[in-house]
Amino acid sequence: MKVKQKTRKSAASRFRVTKNGKVMHRQKGFRHLRTVKGKRNLRRLKKMKPLVGKFAIKVKKMLGLK
Repeated sequence: MKVKQKTRKSAASRFRVTKNGKVMHRQKGFRHLRTVKGKRNLRRLKKMKPLVGKFAIKVKKMLGLK
């Protein structure tokens, strides 16, 4: 009998997969020392960014999607 694949909860909290299958992640540098950074920069850092390449495939496997 096959063993069910479990999702890695650490990956599930950090990455989201869109309807079209893109893996999105939060950008670094948003959590501390915000007063030094400009408002435009902080708005840019808030948005999620797509993950590309081999690592995106690995993340999908961790989430049990591929």
